[in-house]
Amino acid sequence: MSARDGMNYAPVGKPAPVVAAGEFVFAACSLDHGHINGQCNGLVEAGGLLKWVYDPDPKKVGEFLAQYPGVRGARSLEEILEDSEVRLVAAAAIPNLRGPLGCEVLRAGKDYFTDKTPFTTRAQLEEARRVVRETGRKYAVYYSERLHSECAIHAGTLIEAGAIGRVVQVLGLGPHRLNAPSRPPWFFERERYGGILCDIGSHQCEQFLHFTGTNSAQVVSSATGNFANPEYPELEDFGECSLMAAHGASGYFRVDWLTPDGLRSWGDGRTIILGTDGYIELRKYLDVTTEHGGNQLILVDAHGEQRIPCSGNVGYPFFGQLILDCLNRTENAMTQEHAFAAADLCLEAQEKAVRRAPLPSAES
Repeated sequence: MSARDGMNYAPVGKPAPVVAAGEFVFAACSLDHGHINGQCNGLVEAGGLLKWVYDPDPKKVGEFLAQYPGVRGARSLEEILEDSEVRLVAAAAIPNLRGPLGCEVLRAGKDYFTDKTPFTTRAQLEEARRVVRETGRKYAVYYSERLHSECAIHAGTLIEAGAIGRVVQVLGLGPHRLNAPSRPPWFFERERYGGILCDIGSHQCEQFLHFTGTNSAQVVSSATGNFANPEYPELEDFGECSLMAAHGASGYFRVDWLTPDGLRSWGDGRTIILGTDGYIELRKYLDVTTEHGGNQLILVDAHGEQRIPCSGNVGYPFFGQLILDCLNRTENAMTQEHAFAAADLCLEAQEKAVRRAPLPSAES
């Protein structure tokens, strides 16, 4: 896993099985985004047995099988869906295909675990809501910027314990490196990737709802632009959004594809959470200009200032909780309402976004 490559960022944690060997069987398909490796890593570390993989591209399947020896290559998606042992299907399809694929999986009697963003249109979201009600299956979403970040997980624990009082505001920064030559064609097609606020903005919307403890919020304003990549006219390389929760907490986030080549990580992701009794800052992937590494949590409260290194000290409990939720039909990892509320909010941000004009050139 390269720290400079966000598309293939797949954290590896310590094994923490919550089930006996073979008790929870799952499969992977639609290997269009490298996040599928993070999804599978988390489930395997929690005790899941990865039995099948399917993708129409044999090269992708070959690379996947090299990383996960012992997994079987399926001849079709139907072969996976017809296997009664498979309880869940993990997928990282092209974004505009994630919703329809999820509904197909749910109708086959399996739970579904998709990479973010889970939908690119409101119609897809409403169809998924209907199919979830009809089938009783789970439509889980890999919002990895929180679920696969130890400092973000620890921040949630501190907030729940009252460490900073009531959350007043959440500021999120989600910069990413473009690496344009390595990207597939769909990445630059607006209809297929959904727009920057719908895509990587979905992480920020989910974190805002989680840290403020609500599923009820609205978009106050949002904007997008393409400031540095005119050769890709459908790409949005910048997006920003202001949010307001029903209980009064506010949020602002910025996402972009403008990470400079000199940064040793694919993005200097940060979150600042202001409470009535203190604040928390998360330095997720690195602590720029220092050797502290990523997963740094800064806590400031009435007792003083603390730097809390979280790497290797917190783990990734979501995956074990998701497995147990699938087995027990509970909702401890993430409620369905929350997963869909975050998706709804990022779709609203994209729909309301004002398109910013490119910046004037130096010559003008």
